[in-house]
Amino acid sequence: MKIFPDNRIFETVARVADRDNTRAYVIGGYVRDYIMGRVRPDMDIDIVVIGDGPAMARAVAREISPDIKVTVFKTFGTAMFRYKNHDIEFVGARKESYSEDSRKPSVSPGTLEDDQNRRDFTINALAISLNRDNPGEVLDPFGGIDDIRNGVIRTPLDPDVTFSDDPLRMMRAIRFASQLEFSIAAKTMDSIARNADRIKIVSAERITTELNKIMATARPSVGFLLLEQSGLLNLILPEIARLKGVEDKEGKGHKDNFHHTVKVLDNVAEKSNDLWLRWAALLHDVAKPATKKFVPGTGWTFHGHEYLGAKMVPEIFKRLKLPLNDRMKYVRKLVGLHLRPISLVQDEVTDSAVRRLLFEAGEDIDDLMLLCEADITSGNRMKVKKHRENFALVRRKLKEIEEKDAVRTFQPPVHGEEIISTFNIPPGPMVGVIKSAIKEAILDGVIPNEYEAAREFMIRKGRELGLSPA
Repeated sequence: MKIFPDNRIFETVARVADRDNTRAYVIGGYVRDYIMGRVRPDMDIDIVVIGDGPAMARAVAREISPDIKVTVFKTFGTAMFRYKNHDIEFVGARKESYSEDSRKPSVSPGTLEDDQNRRDFTINALAISLNRDNPGEVLDPFGGIDDIRNGVIRTPLDPDVTFSDDPLRMMRAIRFASQLEFSIAAKTMDSIARNADRIKIVSAERITTELNKIMATARPSVGFLLLEQSGLLNLILPEIARLKGVEDKEGKGHKDNFHHTVKVLDNVAEKSNDLWLRWAALLHDVAKPATKKFVPGTGWTFHGHEYLGAKMVPEIFKRLKLPLNDRMKYVRKLVGLHLRPISLVQDEVTDSAVRRLLFEAGEDIDDLMLLCEADITSGNRMKVKKHRENFALVRRKLKEIEEKDAVRTFQPPVHGEEIISTFNIPPGPMVGVIKSAIKEAILDGVIPNEYEAAREFMIRKGRELGLSPA
């Protein structure tokens, strides 16, 4: 089989390689995606040369433009530069050996075959010759093209060796299965289960990078079901693994909260590419195991799981080295509020309750509603229809109150500086008491969300506290 990707980069590499009597190949993910018709204009390109990778990188860069800056990584014997949205990396063909307690290999020069042997999966071990004496020849020693056709993830060599050497490859296998909608070969999957404990030597940052890539796929449930099946989930996200299972008492059972959670995650993924909204979906029921209780005559309850779940979010983010900034706070907020909207379908619900939800959710109210609607996973069509009608009612109530009172982006009509100057008092707790009273009065509908009404209320409240306007 011969193919030669139509790209100026490869033509330039071929010209330089022939001039310098060096063998050069494009290898790895670019080849896989080219064969699958998935190449994007911003894809990374890996070039392997039989010889000095950094020297080839510098020569190719000079050929393209004298302005291109080449970055050399001496420790790894690699070099790269950026050209037309591509990160192009050059490496000399090498063979690797690993120690028991590290995924960082000892590297020595090798042949193209050695380099293909060290690749993680057959579909990533494909190489295309760039030299003019054999342009476009596909070198496929492990049947990678057949595995692409059959939709299979398989290691080139013994999977026990592949995964023990670099345990992150277990996560990558599951990520590729999820991204490409491939299956994992039975022998490869069995090996992941045997070697799952080796994931402990991999840094949280590397694990989370793969987790986020799984989360970003069209159907994240595929990856999470494989993580659970392999035993990896219990090691990297035990809180989610503990959701699995159904307990039965007095003839009453509860749904399997793990399968419910990944279904909610898929439902969100159908509507939004927002990674952090997907994290909120994954964690929305995370505290159910800790709050599960059987009440005779009633059945299973999970009272307060939303509040405890919100408290668990920072700890999980910290352990996984996820950002502890506004993104974490966003996820924590949605987990804590995910049961609130459905309570607003009652006929007797007050405008105050709607205002408070709008105030607490703020700009994230639409994402919260999306999460809540994704939380409908019943197999009963009539039940699903009723829930959707209920949420349509909630949306109408939210829209009516927002149009009337503008509390989604609530800002106090009267600021602390005005309270200080009006009553001639120093900054301190008293200012906070008055500001809080104004906010509560607006949310309770005692006064409209307007400056004049808020100022009048401020003066009355100040007088109640023994203060006089200056």
